[in-house]
Amino acid sequence: MASSPTTDAPSAGARGQGWDFSDVTHSDATLRRFLHGLPGVDQVGADARAAALGTRSIKTTAKAFAIDLAIRMVDLTTLEGADTAGKVRALASKAMRPDPSDPTCPATAAVCVYPDMVATARQTLGTSGVHVAAVATAFPSGRAALDIKLADTRDAVEAGADEIDMVIDRGAFLSGRYLQVFEEIVAVREACGGAHLKVIFETGELQTYDNVRRASWLAMMAGGHFIKTSTGKVQPAATLPVTMIMLEAVRDFREATGRMVGVKPAGGIRSSKDAIKYLVVVNEVAGNDWLDPDWFRFGASTLLNDLLMQRTKMRTGRYSGPDYFTLD
Repeated sequence: MASSPTTDAPSAGARGQGWDFSDVTHSDATLRRFLHGLPGVDQVGADARAAALGTRSIKTTAKAFAIDLAIRMVDLTTLEGADTAGKVRALASKAMRPDPSDPTCPATAAVCVYPDMVATARQTLGTSGVHVAAVATAFPSGRAALDIKLADTRDAVEAGADEIDMVIDRGAFLSGRYLQVFEEIVAVREACGGAHLKVIFETGELQTYDNVRRASWLAMMAGGHFIKTSTGKVQPAATLPVTMIMLEAVRDFREATGRMVGVKPAGGIRSSKDAIKYLVVVNEVAGNDWLDPDWFRFGASTLLNDLLMQRTKMRTGRYSGPDYFTLD
């Protein structure tokens, strides 16, 4: 499988020089030529490599470290129409103290909610260090006028969001209107102000691995701080092969430009075993620098409980049972 773009792509010599993408983003034609000039992805090879990496085993001490790291990487999420202020406050409390009986248990990275719940989450989290993430830009469809998407983003930031998870217009992307998607990401990034921007692809709708690679580069060139697989509302959501391709993209992007971009798989990651597989892939594909909550996150609602169960098992020698921790 090819690992780095060659056609019209910035060279490794551009490292640290703030590579200027204006020459490939000034028209649909030049942007299309750049994105379609990226090396194609061997689907069979990608699936096989991801499967092989997913079989790696780790020793007990490394497993304990990996579980704590995975907890620190969780964006604890509730994105339901029935969400209430009480549910968000409870979720935020759990994010700060996932296991109230064990003060050594680390906090999660963030709480992810709809924009109208940002103020509630912000008030509960206070200065704990747990971030508030908000989905915006007509989540999960991404089908709204740009001014509405920007207003949605600004409202969430003004309410206290540290991070914005935006969704791209998949219809525009799949129709080849890459410049429209690029300019929307740029505009949302500007509306974020000091908040970090995660760009959601909804990879289950992108149809091919080549499109995942193209979307990754498009979002990174537009200034996204993170690239994210899915909304969690469409199946398939996060998968190891798709995440591996995105990790290759951020690795190659840093090699070309000197800028690091994070990766967030979201949706369908429910067990500690699965989370550890993802961490192995992160280490093997992108490298140790990405094994940090600043650069890798799990978007999840049920994963945390399994991580806590496995952590308790390793600490005490017995399982606590699925009802020992609060249900989210």
